[in-house]
Amino acid sequence: MAAFPEQAKIVIIGIGGIVGASVAHHLIERGWDGIVGIDKSAVPTDIGSTSHASDFCYATSHDQLSCWTTAYSIDFYEKMGRYARVGGLEVARVGDDERMAELKRKVASGKAFGTRATMISAAEAKAKFPLLEEGMIQGALWDPDAGLVTPRSQVVTGELVENAEKSGKLTTFANLPATDLVIEDGRIAGVVTRRGTIRANHVIVCAGLWGRLIAEMAGEDLPVMPIDHPLLWFGPYDEFAGTGKEIGWPLLRDQGNSAYMRDTGDPKSTEGGMIEWGYYEETEPRLVHPRDILEKEQARLSPSQRDLEMEQVIEPLEKAMELTPILAELGFEEKRSFNGLLQVTTDGGASLGESQKVRGLWYAVAVWVKDGPGVGKLIADWMTDGRTPIDIHAADYARFYPHQTEEGFIRDRCTETAMKVYNPAVHPREPFSKGRNIRRSPFYEREVELGGHFMELGGWERAHGYAANEHLLDKWGDRVPVRQDEWDNRHFWRVSNAEHLEMSDNVGMVNLSHFAIYDVEGPGHVDLMEWLCVAKIGGENMVGKGIYTHFLEDDGGVRADLTVIRMQDRCRVIDGADAGPRDFNFMKRVAADMGFDVAITDVTEDFTTIGLWGPNARATLQKLVADPDTLEHENFPFATLRQIEIAGKAVTAFRISYVGEQGWELHMRYEDGLAVWDAIRDLGVMAFGVETYANSRRMEKSLRLQNADLLTEYNLLEADLARPKVKQADFRGKAAYLEQRARNHQPATLCTLVMTDNVDSHGVARYPVGICPVMDEATGEVLIDELGRRSFTTSIAYGPSIGKNIALAYLPHDRAKKGNGLMIEYFGERFPVEVAGIGYAPLYDPENIKPRS
Repeated sequence: MAAFPEQAKIVIIGIGGIVGASVAHHLIERGWDGIVGIDKSAVPTDIGSTSHASDFCYATSHDQLSCWTTAYSIDFYEKMGRYARVGGLEVARVGDDERMAELKRKVASGKAFGTRATMISAAEAKAKFPLLEEGMIQGALWDPDAGLVTPRSQVVTGELVENAEKSGKLTTFANLPATDLVIEDGRIAGVVTRRGTIRANHVIVCAGLWGRLIAEMAGEDLPVMPIDHPLLWFGPYDEFAGTGKEIGWPLLRDQGNSAYMRDTGDPKSTEGGMIEWGYYEETEPRLVHPRDILEKEQARLSPSQRDLEMEQVIEPLEKAMELTPILAELGFEEKRSFNGLLQVTTDGGASLGESQKVRGLWYAVAVWVKDGPGVGKLIADWMTDGRTPIDIHAADYARFYPHQTEEGFIRDRCTETAMKVYNPAVHPREPFSKGRNIRRSPFYEREVELGGHFMELGGWERAHGYAANEHLLDKWGDRVPVRQDEWDNRHFWRVSNAEHLEMSDNVGMVNLSHFAIYDVEGPGHVDLMEWLCVAKIGGENMVGKGIYTHFLEDDGGVRADLTVIRMQDRCRVIDGADAGPRDFNFMKRVAADMGFDVAITDVTEDFTTIGLWGPNARATLQKLVADPDTLEHENFPFATLRQIEIAGKAVTAFRISYVGEQGWELHMRYEDGLAVWDAIRDLGVMAFGVETYANSRRMEKSLRLQNADLLTEYNLLEADLARPKVKQADFRGKAAYLEQRARNHQPATLCTLVMTDNVDSHGVARYPVGICPVMDEATGEVLIDELGRRSFTTSIAYGPSIGKNIALAYLPHDRAKKGNGLMIEYFGERFPVEVAGIGYAPLYDPENIKPRS
């Protein structure tokens, strides 16, 4: 037995699972040593979800990050000789047209993100998987790269750990749980076990189902929940006797029944001679908090394998027997069947990255087998380089607001996501029904009276449009199409486009209380923001200005998109609700690492914001202020601030626009907001929803959205947001940025596309939502730039001012030419698009349009 260490560079908690082992492997690959791995179970685990995982890998997803981690993992397993690339089917039953459409949508997403899924006929599916009743299905998706980790991910875990130990860079201790964390001055300092304390500079939590319990030791929680996943075995099944195969047929997903099925190969193989059938409970999922998971000596099988109750599965199992009658013919092994615990999350993404409260404490939790090695790669690169090879925002633990890590919220949201693991086709705009009404603006009751159509972002209830404006459809209805297709129309309100046109014709006000607002103050506040921001922040001449700017990664990738208001004693950061927490945590980390003497405070709920825009915005606001001349253009230049008073309340007016129209953001104390709202409304100003602000008008104006159009894989020049000059002061990513500026051309450019024909083969005009691959119109091949990045629509919306569907997409340099014809794919159909603008290129620019009302 190895001597118990008192010191380590890194401690991995949960080394016995596929994630912990993958993290250790990749850290060693990146040059780390002095790693200690501990686990409360054996190594490899005999109690964690890795010990009973089904071990199959599908690359089909609508999420770019998930497709990346799965593709990396499949390649990793295959290079180890531990992958059976048997392919996988996802079927649509006869009559389930929504599932059939969803499969077509998955194929399009696969093209966007580099997977090779295609649609095949029922007969072709039957040929690949003879156990199917061909007459029960109308078609299927075929993923040729899907397959099985063989013989088990548990075996792979053991091999990774063994090789890491042989290198002398990893020491492991089985059956040794962490009982506490040592935290000193906000940094991790070690892990406490019953054998003693291991001092360490870094601790990585890869404890899977028990990850939340480790996080509790640091005073925080992870927004994940284990759920029951019924797993049943039928057999004996001798089809592959004598073949030595771990699996014979392809994998089968029957997602309309929330179920899957696979054989276990030769009876003499690891799990052989059986058929496994798994089900995800979609109406009453059974969640269990990690603190309620049994200990090893208490469980019949293991702590992560709870007893199965047959009433959980009777109905779906009967449906499965109709599709694959072999299940009814074989014997059911009740003693071997169980509920295998796996984890779901509040938003579909894993919890990866550094703790929000403790520096040096890292999480890699809620990761499935199909993503394990990929996540190991991301964590190792992140810890080594400070960045990842693909944008990580969707999985970064720093993305969560405090309310999103409260226990009640976690249970509610995880219950809802558990219902959607397999069956429902989740719409890109699908709102959550649980965990709502957490944050409300001071205008909320007014918006309810207006019949607000509410969606949620960052906890804020945001009206996308108002029923009270339905009368505007009488005025603008001929320019606002009716969306005949239910999917295109789902979670969309037609009145929003009428509000868009009315604002552009006159004036409108929009609730922007969802802005994330952070104050940076203290002796080093200017120096910190000067280091973080591409734009110039320092200098007395910058006081009183609002500066639109970006944070970069060290390699020049765009990390953040925000506005900094330079005040006398502080910098106020105005950020988006989606990106806010991540940028907040990032600023605090940089300040601590670089020794800036600052305090960074979340003041989001202390302030509120109204946007007032349109050709009559100035004339409207002049009616509310004591000195109307102060609002004239020559007295109030663009991107400057003035203190004004409305309804007796102090207001900071910031002349800026995200809709292209002239106007202002009006910032005020939260408690003063309602008086200002009412004063503007009393002038007859229309309230319009955030659909116009965040989608239709900003798309017409060619404005970019962080975490959609702006990603760390692309630089500022590719996004066409580079400033004419580079400031003298140093800033993060400057060296890379200068190198990028020196290029003859960029590998890709964010371009504006318009659909030149949106009528499908059924004669229905389509209004795409979500991500579509961008393809060569002659070959149908997805465009790929010289760095291997694929082209897809980063944003897409209908623009009522121009009467066309608009999309933004990065195109390879040689294809980024105005007028160039391309195609997008949407639900299995291809539609022509044209490059309407290269880089920042507004399709509708109202700057020279005079008021008409």
